[in-house]
Amino acid sequence: MKVYVVHAPGADESDVAHAVERLEHLGVEAAEMHRDADTRLAGADLVLTLGGDGTFLGGARLAAPHGIPILGVNLGRLGFLTELERDHLEDGLRRFVAGDYRIEERTMLQVTLMQAGRTLVQAIGLNEVVVDHSGEARLLRLEIDVAGQAVGVIDADGAIVATATGSTAYALASGGPILEPTLRDLVLVPMSPFALTVRPIVFAPGQDVTLKVVRGPAEMRVDGDRQGVDVATGDVIRCGAHERLLKVVRFSSPESFYQRLGDKLGWGRPLVPKK
Repeated sequence: MKVYVVHAPGADESDVAHAVERLEHLGVEAAEMHRDADTRLAGADLVLTLGGDGTFLGGARLAAPHGIPILGVNLGRLGFLTELERDHLEDGLRRFVAGDYRIEERTMLQVTLMQAGRTLVQAIGLNEVVVDHSGEARLLRLEIDVAGQAVGVIDADGAIVATATGSTAYALASGGPILEPTLRDLVLVPMSPFALTVRPIVFAPGQDVTLKVVRGPAEMRVDGDRQGVDVATGDVIRCGAHERLLKVVRFSSPESFYQRLGDKLGWGRPLVPKK
């Protein structure tokens, strides 16, 4: 069995060393990797991420195309996507090696930027793609198409196309709905739209959402990439489901998602504590 230990740039070396040591103690081959690495994970049985949600997102990009399960360990503050806290790492690894876990499948986003019918950029992400105004553009105009059907044209600061997993991230902060994470739907969330009637839309699985920049320029980011991609007026961004689902290792029950909403995001918790 081989496990890739994926960590953030500023990860504590002692945490990484401890994880590698625990894996080797269990008879597992461990290889260390930076979360922004661009490499093939040959022969891997698990991607273990050490960090916060950003590290988990980076690990998801590495794991999903190869069908490798991913297990997240939270060393950060929020850790909404991760399964284990630091203190439960050793127990979690023992359970994985023993096969005592379940797999939860999540939709990955496939994003293609095209210019005059030519593909410029292809990327995948777990959470979302954000198309935002840049440069001197104060308001973007976006033409929206779904599965070949024209939806409409909006004027806004930008738009987010998110997976169900990403519905609790930037999309939620911009006023989008919460989707159960195992759903295959995509959600479109306009960012500060000029018209009050422009609201988020949830699209059924299997349909590509296309955004054409009618008035720009714009910038595109997938899963909060530090380096955005320039998008010119006339460019088209096609967003759909990646051909492979992300396999997430879970020890908790499926119902724990709602508990996590309350514990991590405060959903449904009173503003004033009950007496």
